[in-house]
Amino acid sequence: MFEYLASFAGEFSPLNVFRYITFRTGGALITALFVTFLFGPAIIRSLRVRQGKGQPIREDGPASHLLTKRGTPTMGGLMILSGLLIATLLWADLGNLYVWLVLFVTLGFGAIGFYDDYLKVKRATHGGFSGRMRLAIEAVIAMIACVAFMLLESPELESVLTVPFFKDLFFNLGLFFPIFGAFVIVGAGNAVNLTDGLDGLAIVPVMIASGSFGLIAYLSGNAVFADYLQIHNVVGTGEIAVICGAVIGCGLGFLWFNAPPAAIFMGDTGSLALGGMIGAIAVATKHEIVLAIIGGLFVLEAVSVIIQVGSYKLTGKRVFKMAPIHHHFEQLGWTEPQVVIRFWIIAFVLALVGLSTLKLR
Repeated sequence: MFEYLASFAGEFSPLNVFRYITFRTGGALITALFVTFLFGPAIIRSLRVRQGKGQPIREDGPASHLLTKRGTPTMGGLMILSGLLIATLLWADLGNLYVWLVLFVTLGFGAIGFYDDYLKVKRATHGGFSGRMRLAIEAVIAMIACVAFMLLESPELESVLTVPFFKDLFFNLGLFFPIFGAFVIVGAGNAVNLTDGLDGLAIVPVMIASGSFGLIAYLSGNAVFADYLQIHNVVGTGEIAVICGAVIGCGLGFLWFNAPPAAIFMGDTGSLALGGMIGAIAVATKHEIVLAIIGGLFVLEAVSVIIQVGSYKLTGKRVFKMAPIHHHFEQLGWTEPQVVIRFWIIAFVLALVGLSTLKLR
C-alpha cells in the first residue's frame, strides 16, 4: 500500500524512499513488531479464557512438561499471522504476484494448523484431525502455488532445480516440478511444526531462515546482484523480502511472550504457516536445496522422527531416547534453555553456510 506513495515522488521527492525494497522491508519489520506487541497481551488473555486448560501436553513426552507447560494457551500463531498480514499489506507492492502466492501458502497452511489446534483444544487430546487429510490439503495448496510460480517465471527457469556451489549445474524437472516443489513446501511446514516443542525453540530459527531468504529473494530479484553472484535472476522475487522482514518483526514480538516460561505456544497455527512460507520462498527463488542447508535444524528434527518411527516399526528398538531430537537431549540431562540456545546457535551457523553458497560458485 505505502509503495503506491512513490508515484507522487515527482510532487514531493521524499516519497521516493517508498520505491526501495530495503526501506519497506525495514518498515514491515517495525510494523509487525509493533502490532504483535500491541495486540499480543489481549490475544493471550482471550485464548486463555476460551481454551481453559490450554494445549494438551503429550503424556509420552518429558515428565517435566506435564507440570511446567500444562495450562499454557496455544494458537499463538494468530499473533504472528496478524502482524505478518498487516505489515505485508501496508508495505509490500500489492501488484506483485509473488507476494500474494507466498501469502496464499502461509495463510492456507495457517488455516490448516488453526483447525488442527482447535480440534486438539476442543477434544482435550493431543490428536487433531486426520494426518493424511491434513497432508493432502497441504499438498494441494502447495501444488497450486508451484504451478503459479512456473507461470510467472521465464521459460528457462520455470521447472529448473538449481544446485548450490555450481553456477551452471541445474536439472530441468519438467512436469515433475510442481510435485517436487510441493514436497519442499509441505516438508518445510511439517519440519518446523516438529521443531516447535520447547519454549522459543522454533521461532528464532524461523527468523534466521526468514532473514536469510529475505536476502536471497532480494538478490535473486535484482538483475545486477544476480549477475554479479552468478545466481539465477528471478524477476519479481525481490518483493518477498518485505514479507521476510515482517516475519522477523512479528517473530521478535512473539518471542517476548514465548520466551521461557512461555505465556503462549504458537501451535500448528504458527509453525505450519511459517514453515510453509519458508518452503514457498525457497521454491520461488530457485533455492530449494539451499533451504535444506539454512533450514538444516528443521531437517534434523524431521529426520530424527522418521528414523525413530522407522526403527521402532522394523526392529522394535528406538534410536533416540525420545523424538523429535530436542527431547532426546532433554533426556540426556540438558536443561530446556540449554537445548533451545544451542539449537539457535546451530541454526545461525547453518544459515551462514547456506548464504555462503551465493558467492562460492
